[in-house]
Amino acid sequence: MSDLKKELYNQCLSYVQMRMDAAQQAINDAQKASTDDTKSSAGDKYETGREMAQQETDRNMMQLNEANKLKVALNKISPDAVTDKAETGSVVLTGSGNFYIAVSAGVLTVNNEQFFAISPASPIGLKLLGQKKGVEFKLNDKIYHIKQVI
Repeated sequence: MSDLKKELYNQCLSYVQMRMDAAQQAINDAQKASTDDTKSSAGDKYETGREMAQQETDRNMMQLNEANKLKVALNKISPDAVTDKAETGSVVLTGSGNFYIAVSAGVLTVNNEQFFAISPASPIGLKLLGQKKGVEFKLNDKIYHIKQVI
């Protein structure tokens, strides 16, 4: 089962790296656009273009910082760790879906089975943390029965 955790971990790592690469590329593009923008006879147009490029750079820097935080969170997870209660890095199988508690990365597929990569700080993550096999809980009028914690 640790192969499952390693695969989910690697998929989350790939997701975070793609976000980081996309943000970095957007920053580079905005900076290039800013330096390529030559001053024309309409000085205001030049300043507006530079300001828009700067805002775009700032926005993408924030996205890059958020992706870096996700990478730091992933680096704290040991895919080989074994536990009987749900914690960060655990795979939790329930009657209402499978969850990987790591970072919010959407739906991941391993061996044609779907897993929701969730943050431990998300509402479902908070409900799952510390729970063991056999526990049942309710969230948003939906009942979750924990079948297994890996």
